[in-house]
Amino acid sequence: MTVISAPLRRFSALDIASRAAALSFGSNALLMTMKIAVGLSFGSVAVLGDGVDSAEDVLASALAFFTVRLAMQPADEAHPYGHGKAESLAALSQAALIAGGAIFIIVSAVYRLSSDDVEIVIAPSIASMVIAVTANLAVAAYSMRAARISGSVAIASDARHLLTNVVQAAAVIAGLALVGVTGSHVFDPIVALLLAAYLLWIAGGILRDALSELVDSALPDDEIARLEECLRHEGHGARGFHALRTRKSGREKYIEAHLLIDPALTVSDAHRLVEDVESHLREL
Repeated sequence: MTVISAPLRRFSALDIASRAAALSFGSNALLMTMKIAVGLSFGSVAVLGDGVDSAEDVLASALAFFTVRLAMQPADEAHPYGHGKAESLAALSQAALIAGGAIFIIVSAVYRLSSDDVEIVIAPSIASMVIAVTANLAVAAYSMRAARISGSVAIASDARHLLTNVVQAAAVIAGLALVGVTGSHVFDPIVALLLAAYLLWIAGGILRDALSELVDSALPDDEIARLEECLRHEGHGARGFHALRTRKSGREKYIEAHLLIDPALTVSDAHRLVEDVESHLREL
């Protein structure tokens, strides 16, 4: 039987997180160039707005990549709990970028609604969005897998952002199809406004999750219940526990508790008992 050490498992997890961040960055850079060029060339403010959102994605993916690498750094004297919260800061930045893009799209769409001389070329605009849907689905699937394996907050938020891009692109395609069928250009800015509202909602969700970690919120109730069950288990020899506290920093989870130990135990035996309890907790 091959036994893989915990540090090696963490290294493998971080490696896939870094690959996911790099893949997202490259994909977003290519899609950004394509959509901005198509939006400017063929007149669709919805496609242009989606291109601007992809520009934000490029910055967000770059943030995810560098913060994942920073979070890999081990704890040191200045950062005894490690660097995991750098990922939460990256998620905050992503939320700000998404909200900023939504505001830009709203301004552009309102300006388009007030304009009379509008011409949109439908076929290349729809083709660009179909390409974007395909690429984002593939990258989001890989990023979600990487987030599950590594527990990376930054990669998880980046994957959620990529899925919002799929919804955006589908809505843009529907709006362009309506423009083609009805001949009314009003559907293009209306779709853009709907996308902006959706982006603001997503930004709020990412902001809430990031702030939860930054203020050291406790682990979810189901995880705490498993921890309490483990600590109550009599097999490890402890008589009980109290003052259980939990928090999360990036992908690392921190657990503190006071164990009640038989006072007749020697210090050496008590130390081994505590190590046994810690081992059980790590297996959860």
